[in-house]
Amino acid sequence: MIIILRPNTDKNSDEYRETLRYLHNLPNILIREHQEIGVQQILTELYLIGETSAITSEEIALLPGVERVVRVSEEYRILGRHKDETRSSHFEYNGVLFSQNNFNVFAGLCAVDTREHIDLMMRALQANQQVCTRMGAYKPRTSPYAFQGHGKSCLPDVFELAGKYGIKIVAMEITHESHIHEIDEALSNTGHPTGVMLQIGTRNTQNFELLKIAGRQQKYPVLLKRGFGITLEESLNAAEYLASEGNRRVIFCLRGMKTSASDPHRNFVDFAHVPTIKRLTRMPVRIDPSHSVGSRAQSPDGIMDIMHVTAQGIIAGANMVLADFHPAPEKALVDGPQALLIKELPRFLEDIAIAREAYEKRVALFAQPL
Repeated sequence: MIIILRPNTDKNSDEYRETLRYLHNLPNILIREHQEIGVQQILTELYLIGETSAITSEEIALLPGVERVVRVSEEYRILGRHKDETRSSHFEYNGVLFSQNNFNVFAGLCAVDTREHIDLMMRALQANQQVCTRMGAYKPRTSPYAFQGHGKSCLPDVFELAGKYGIKIVAMEITHESHIHEIDEALSNTGHPTGVMLQIGTRNTQNFELLKIAGRQQKYPVLLKRGFGITLEESLNAAEYLASEGNRRVIFCLRGMKTSASDPHRNFVDFAHVPTIKRLTRMPVRIDPSHSVGSRAQSPDGIMDIMHVTAQGIIAGANMVLADFHPAPEKALVDGPQALLIKELPRFLEDIAIAREAYEKRVALFAQPL
């Protein structure tokens, strides 16, 4: 059961204390508090965990300061979309809105290599009116001998150039708690010219200690990629780990499943799950066509497979696209064969706009009465 208090409820007020006293007297119930601090108001939610079946929504709704009560109907208590609830499915970070209803593009370097390439990438993004990017500083790799990323040494270049070109958010994978501290330090030293979205990669989807740490910090939203060898339910529970620790600004990313049935693609494209995730949860959904396809293969119609699956995910309702670009893919230190060229960015964005328009037309069609 979720108890949503009136906006800006003062935790030192008599009504808040009275409500907490009542709840603490309920048998076999654990109370977990979550507070969302927005620009204009503070929202407080209380989660009742335990034997809640004997508690009626009506009795809780009469408690002081309670705005409404939500009976949990799905396993994902915090991020789930429960029956008859109207809680928001959006959040704003550094001036950029993320929701299940709008759309954003994160195009950039899978792995940062040189300052020159960062500059070229961000300059192209600015020229095409883009304010988000991906930049990989920490790269978990299958082989211990493969390039692991430049780490904290490249962060100043990334953040300074992001500020120079008006990039508001940099999506960056982390693999250890120390990476959050390094990002904090680099942002502070460069004057906070941009924002960062922490990315939990597919290899760490069930790294529960990392999930807890990323969930406890409130500075940065988190992009969680689906685990490449586990069920969708298991991956959604990983997202719930983040939210249960306090950070509800979570975006779920589909990036393909690891299976021999995926050939000749790198992974089996799972973008049909976009509407499923939006039905089960309130998270915005992102797709990663680059790691799903893994090559620049082109079909006889002249369209690359990466662009085909991007359109498929968007037409299914995806809210974001994460895509690899590089000024010189042959020189890329990671995943060069799947990177799109910077000169292909305008066409990629135009193709995305066509697919998004098709999705919006479909939504309008099904909104009409039969």
